[in-house]
Amino acid sequence: MTTTGEVILRVEGLSKSFPGRGRGHDVLAVDGVEFELAAGGSLGIVGESGSGKTTTARMLIGLERPTTGRILIEGVDHTTPARTARQWRERGRRIQIVFQDPYTSLDRHQTIGSCLSEAVSVHVRGRAGEVSDRVEELAALVGLDDRQLRAVPRALSGGQRQRVAIARALAAEPRILILDEAVSALDVSIQAQILNLLADIRERTGISYLFISHDLAVIRQITDDTLVMRHGRVVEHGPTPRVLDEPQHAYTRLLRSSVPRPGWTPESALAALSGADPTEDDA
Repeated sequence: MTTTGEVILRVEGLSKSFPGRGRGHDVLAVDGVEFELAAGGSLGIVGESGSGKTTTARMLIGLERPTTGRILIEGVDHTTPARTARQWRERGRRIQIVFQDPYTSLDRHQTIGSCLSEAVSVHVRGRAGEVSDRVEELAALVGLDDRQLRAVPRALSGGQRQRVAIARALAAEPRILILDEAVSALDVSIQAQILNLLADIRERTGISYLFISHDLAVIRQITDDTLVMRHGRVVEHGPTPRVLDEPQHAYTRLLRSSVPRPGWTPESALAALSGADPTEDDA
């Protein structure tokens, strides 16, 4: 996918603190994160659990209020979470999110077709026939057939439910789609199908992706650029091939050496660091 060079998302000095328990100090979950996402581009955010990846995503989508910093989407300031239904719809037309487990966010008694019709109706004003046409278009885009549209979530596989979640997010025709560990719960073969689907959707629609994952193989396949987070801070950022093949920070090298492969052991991963301190360059 060729990007246009236009910056569609700009994040400036983004931080988030949570109150500490009891009399403890506040917990700084995200600390001064800055990055840009180009229109039609794909940016990966990687890091271990607790690195601040998901908190960053929740601020971008408006589920958390930043402590400091700014979020600009298409030049419009979206730092403050929406308060009204109209503001939520406006934000939703710019940015949407797909979570790791779509089953928890789907009404188990509602058919998939009804779910998608509801999502389309929220964002597209039109007659019933127009809504129906849009649902069929979304279903075709993500590879759902008529039988699956008539089914309820429990009748679908994990991969099929993730296709539903993607279709529902695309109902608003957003410019940006955040995928938060969106394939980590799937079998490897199903992961590959979903990643190929996402690549095809990006090629056909020009949508921009922000892909959050701990899986470096997934990041390599789906992203143009990668941002590495540790303890809420960005420690490395650059083109994905360079970050993954020639990492400059010890923490990135640790992540890379921790990927299981033939002959891999925890000891070999640590040895690959050659005594390097993963906290280097953090100061």
